[in-house]
Amino acid sequence: MSNPKFPPGPKFLFPGSGLIKLLRDPISFLMKSVTKYGDLIHFKAGPRHVFFTNHPEQIKDILVTHQKNFIKGEALERTKQLLGEGLLTSEGELHLKQRRLIQPILHRQNIERYASIMVEYGVRIREAWRNASILDMSQEMARLTLLVVGKTLFNRDVDQEAKEVGEAMTTLVNAFRMMLLPISDLLEKLPLPGIHKALKARETLDKIIQKMIEERRKERHDSWDLLSLLLSAQENGEGMNDQQVRDEAMTLFLAGHETTANALTWTWYLLSQNPQAEAKLHQELKEVLGDRLPTYEDMEKLKYLYMVFSESMRLYPPAWAIGRRAIDECELGGYRVPRGSIVAMSPFVIHHSEKYYPDSWRFDPMRWTPEAQAQRPKFAYFPFGAGGRVCIGEHFAWMEEILLMATLAQKWKMRLAPGHPIGLQPGITLRPKYGMKMILEKR
Repeated sequence: MSNPKFPPGPKFLFPGSGLIKLLRDPISFLMKSVTKYGDLIHFKAGPRHVFFTNHPEQIKDILVTHQKNFIKGEALERTKQLLGEGLLTSEGELHLKQRRLIQPILHRQNIERYASIMVEYGVRIREAWRNASILDMSQEMARLTLLVVGKTLFNRDVDQEAKEVGEAMTTLVNAFRMMLLPISDLLEKLPLPGIHKALKARETLDKIIQKMIEERRKERHDSWDLLSLLLSAQENGEGMNDQQVRDEAMTLFLAGHETTANALTWTWYLLSQNPQAEAKLHQELKEVLGDRLPTYEDMEKLKYLYMVFSESMRLYPPAWAIGRRAIDECELGGYRVPRGSIVAMSPFVIHHSEKYYPDSWRFDPMRWTPEAQAQRPKFAYFPFGAGGRVCIGEHFAWMEEILLMATLAQKWKMRLAPGHPIGLQPGITLRPKYGMKMILEKR
């Protein structure tokens, strides 16, 4: 190793105080640490060495070049309590096997057929809205994406379950910080109100998912929804057992619902604060679509809308942090990384780096012209991860975001309700801490 010492970083007087600071306000803690100590920092979280990098080449080393030396960090390890051994949490041969089975299901040609479903539910929501109403857009977008994922994943209209699922998801997201603690397995066994509520929420989602799986099995006919394709993969050769089908269904359910809802919510907020960008988007929708509804073929034509979402996910990436654990001792930035260390990076933190995004807190979709992108390192932007564990549903997510926003923004624009506070709630995803109350304005 070229340098046996650890990188600079914050020091703590008491064991575990670093973990407490990280849990209390992780984004502020990491951004202040990077500003003070540089792009590679080291600190202790309990007994564990933590290395945090904000350097594109080091991020590439961890996620791509040397990805085989890193496995999922402890945070996602503990989300197995919710998701089981789905693609998000599984490792090694199981992960490779599941990815090979599921990748064709999420192939571009397969998911094109879901475009009309997305638009259909977008129309249902926009027609139910009323001018000058004040709505919590985070709740509205959660309901909308739940309807979409319910139909595309299970071929079922889940409007009746939307409220129950939404409450369960919120409970589990709020409990996520508890799951980060090294003693979370012990806490789960204690009669604490928050723990009991989280376990009940997990049980609620399990029952809903399992009921849908059983209903799809009974129908026993070929269908286009993702669950049917999962069950078909189970029945043909190497397939999946019942638990794996449930785990993958739960993972796709979360990924297709929670993350996209957050991306849409933050985008509505940013457009409301940037009227010039909003007007430019409306002009593009008029030129490309006129009065007709968007289709899958329109996605490539809606270039400015793509740039708007790229910038929105720069400022507020739904998957705001990524953690890995070193299998063997290795080197990072010239420093020794002991075996078992946590190596972390944050799309949120690097996406706000002044090195790559001058005036980084400013919303500017023009950062995403081909020319502007060519000026930045590739790994200065990674909202969907990278390498062998890049989000398998990335194309599905882009399609969902663009088609839903195009459908809704044809008829509506939003204004932030006066006095409504904006805050960050970094958990499994990056939610708006206080929701997003907005006033509807008919276009």
